[in-house]
Amino acid sequence: MLPNSCGWDIINCMDDREVGKYWDENARAWTDLSRLGYDICRDQFNTPGFVAMLPEVKGLEGLDIGCGEGSNTRIFASLGASMIALDISPTFIGAAKAMEQEKPLGIKYVLGSALDLPFEDSSFDFCVATMSFMDIPGPEKALVEAFRVLKPGGFLQFSITHPCFDTPVRFWVFDEDGNKKALAVGGYFDELGGDILEWIFAVTPQELKDKYPKFKTPCFRKTLGSWINMIVDTGFIVERLGEPRPTEEVCEKYPSLADARLVSLFLHIRARKPG
Repeated sequence: MLPNSCGWDIINCMDDREVGKYWDENARAWTDLSRLGYDICRDQFNTPGFVAMLPEVKGLEGLDIGCGEGSNTRIFASLGASMIALDISPTFIGAAKAMEQEKPLGIKYVLGSALDLPFEDSSFDFCVATMSFMDIPGPEKALVEAFRVLKPGGFLQFSITHPCFDTPVRFWVFDEDGNKKALAVGGYFDELGGDILEWIFAVTPQELKDKYPKFKTPCFRKTLGSWINMIVDTGFIVERLGEPRPTEEVCEKYPSLADARLVSLFLHIRARKPG
C-alpha cells in the first residue's frame, strides 16, 4: 500500500460517480462562499490569467467541462462565446441555472460526466476546463472526450493545480527573519489518486467556517510529464502554457496571496486538435 490516505484498492474503484458525490456535497458551501468573494485565488489571478491566455472566442461555440456553479462559464459567455456547460454535481448545475435565470447570458447547463460527454463528435469550436481535470479519475479519458467533441482545428484550454508544486509532501522554508523563502516539495513522482483533501477558502471568516463544513475533494496527482504526454498521446498539439501569478498590487490587498509570487500554484495548458 502506498503512503497516502487511500490504498490502491480504493483508488482503483473510485469512479467519476463517486467523485461526483463528494463534489455535490461540497457544492452548496462552495457556491455560497465563492459568490461572497472568498475564492480569491480564482478571482484575483487564476481566472484573469486564464482569460488573458484564451484566444478570441467571440462568435464561437464552446463547452465548459466541470463548470461548477458557473462563474467562469459566465465570463466566457460575456466574451461573446455561445456556451454549453457541464458538471457532474446536480447542486452545482442547479445553482448555475438559477444564476442564468437571474442574469441570462444564453448559457445551457447540462448534468453529466467529463468521461462520457453527452455530445456528438465535432460539436464545439473550443473546450475549456477550469480547475476540474485534476479532480477527475482517469483524466486521460476526459482528454479523449474533449478531443472527440472538438471540431478539427478547435482548441482545449484547461487549468490544474501545478504538478510541480502540488505534491504529497510540501512545506515552506523560512529565512532568518521568519519570511517565506522557498517551498520544499517531495513525492513528486508518486502519481497517487483518490486521497481526500479537506480544506476551505483560507480567507473565509471564522463565523462562516463555523457555519459551513470543509470541502472534501478527491485528488488525482500526475507529474508534469504525464500531463503533457497524455495530451500528446490523445492527438492534441500543445500550443501554449501559462503559470499565472498575482500582481504586487493584488498582494498588497490580499497578503495571503504573496505565496503565489514565490512558486506557481496553477498551470494553464492550451492544446489544439489538428485541422
